[in-house]
Amino acid sequence: MKEPVFDNFIPKIDYFVYRKCTPNWRLTTWFVSGYDITYVIEGKARYTIDGKNYELGTGDLLYLTEGTRKEAITFSNNLMHCFAVNFSQFSPVSKGALPPFPILNHIGRRKDIIDLFKELSVSWLEQQCGYIMKTRALLTLILHRLSEILVFNINSTPGDYRINRVIQTITQHYSDKLTVKELAEQVRLDEVYFGHLFKKETGMTVHQYINQIRIKNAENLLQDSNSKIYEVAEQCGFSDVVHFYKAFKSLRGFPPSRCLSKGK
Repeated sequence: MKEPVFDNFIPKIDYFVYRKCTPNWRLTTWFVSGYDITYVIEGKARYTIDGKNYELGTGDLLYLTEGTRKEAITFSNNLMHCFAVNFSQFSPVSKGALPPFPILNHIGRRKDIIDLFKELSVSWLEQQCGYIMKTRALLTLILHRLSEILVFNINSTPGDYRINRVIQTITQHYSDKLTVKELAEQVRLDEVYFGHLFKKETGMTVHQYINQIRIKNAENLLQDSNSKIYEVAEQCGFSDVVHFYKAFKSLRGFPPSRCLSKGK
């Protein structure tokens, strides 16, 4: 399957700040280079973007691109606190690009994104050995999360700790015989309630999720080992190779034989 062009985007941070505005704070006319994101976590401000006014409040995210002209002021009775980052494509050779985010987005105060920005802020300020790699990775995680919310409509909040625990079990023991009842018992939940909660958190039933993990691992094994298809099916928890074929093709859109490494 062809990767989306934004999967190849590697950010290079040019400027980053956690900004706590004073009553007289003002951003004079500035032209964006590369990409520019402002995420308001408290207070309000008025941004003028290419002559058009936008009022930003708590939970709003402003996304600007190359050449955009911006100015801003805060409200003295409701001072803005925000994270602001300006970045560019690290390597033009990779030909990556970000998804087309809207200019103004209300994503709310999202703990997962705020925590990533806080960690980015600490690393950016401390500048310990390897901080460039770490800050680039943290910004990549932020951009991935924003892509999920704004482009792919995956708008989930940080997952329920019980479901996260079960997901860890599935990813580590996908080759074992796993039942909904046993997984529910692991986190001390009623089987029916557990099934509903799991689907709410992941968008899939427990069986669908297990199959997805098994198929992904099977695909990796078929590409990187000399195992036969029936051997890979068994290694990934499928006792019936016919069921494995059907599940694989249903999820991947092509048969497992396409993944066989050369020379088989």
